[in-house]
Amino acid sequence: MVSGRVQGVCFRMYTVREASRLGLNGWVRNLRNGDVEVLAEGDEARLRDLEQWCWHGPPHAVVTGVASSYGEAAGEFTHFRNADE
Repeated sequence: MVSGRVQGVCFRMYTVREASRLGLNGWVRNLRNGDVEVLAEGDEARLRDLEQWCWHGPPHAVVTGVASSYGEAAGEFTHFRNADE
């Protein structure tokens, strides 16, 4: 979960770009409370890279928090996508 000014600043588009660059699979979506939710699968080091990227996000984002948890991958994704489209 990424909180702050993270909607209306292309956060999802940039997240798809960054996650794809890192070779991760999963999705990103906006939540009604203004947060952005990210679910990603892949190499743990690359997941941590994405988590670190989420702390600053795209140029106009103002991130105030990132809450993350790690678990076993389900292997259900073949690419990274914007779940709101």
